[in-house]
Amino acid sequence: MGTIHVDIPFVDAAAQDCITDEQAQFFLDNGFLVVRNVIVGEELELVQAEMQALYEKGEAGGEGDPDYMYGTGVKSGQPVLRRVEYVIEKSDPMKVLLGHPFILRSVEKLQGSNFIATWDSMVLKAPNEGIIVPWHRDAAVPDGCTDPRPIFNVDFYLDEADLKTCLWVIPGSNKWSKEEAEKRCKEPGFTTEDAIPVPMQPGDVIFHNIEVLHGSPSGDGNPLRRTVYYEFRPGEIEAEFGPHTLEYLSLKQHLLLDCIERRKRAPYAQQGETPFSYKPKGAFAIAAPKQPSQYRYAHEEYWRR
Repeated sequence: MGTIHVDIPFVDAAAQDCITDEQAQFFLDNGFLVVRNVIVGEELELVQAEMQALYEKGEAGGEGDPDYMYGTGVKSGQPVLRRVEYVIEKSDPMKVLLGHPFILRSVEKLQGSNFIATWDSMVLKAPNEGIIVPWHRDAAVPDGCTDPRPIFNVDFYLDEADLKTCLWVIPGSNKWSKEEAEKRCKEPGFTTEDAIPVPMQPGDVIFHNIEVLHGSPSGDGNPLRRTVYYEFRPGEIEAEFGPHTLEYLSLKQHLLLDCIERRKRAPYAQQGETPFSYKPKGAFAIAAPKQPSQYRYAHEEYWRR
């Protein structure tokens, strides 16, 4: 395999209120899209501080909390924090971030008006202990699903990601068969001949399809890299195939509406931004908003049996 080159479009959230048709097509074709300047100024500082507090809590010994997940450090051989689940429940600025209008308008453009916000997590590489993330897909489109709309993560970068810590992607691998993807993932080592690195700055975002192959090498002298992942799914796909129950979809709709309202009231939200209007249609229409009873709807409590 030879070295590849992909012209990544420049998307600036400070200069536009949604991704363009051309940028959407790049994402559909390649499985990823980089958006610059999504979180800036005071909001970026707040989100960084909130996630730093969660990181420090986990590093101080949160092994007994199932929301804090650990791997083995490449240098120390000791447990090292690698992931924190349900960050929206743990932080008010993360609730406000879910209501970001550029993100939600872009999600709606790609998935339609009935989209559902599902997972919310922070994934990180600890300083000097970066754990390798082998080539993988986050998940698979459900068997039997012919809906072409993508299921994807929105990855908010809170730290610079250079070549030591950044994500690598294989453009177009979101369209590969299961067999092609599994064959590539089984190749030994973290080879990158058919991949490209995606360096990022704090406040930048990557949209990445759950079926695009991606990963990152282990760190050696790497700085801390924190990334918050929000996943979105078209409601029609989720309703027909799961994995969550229909009750979960309704609960998460009201949670999203609450977060949009919180953003309207946040004094640090970017001046001049137009709030997103979440108006699901048909069977997904919302008669009246309800105050969420909680912000942590544990996935395992809403799996379909």
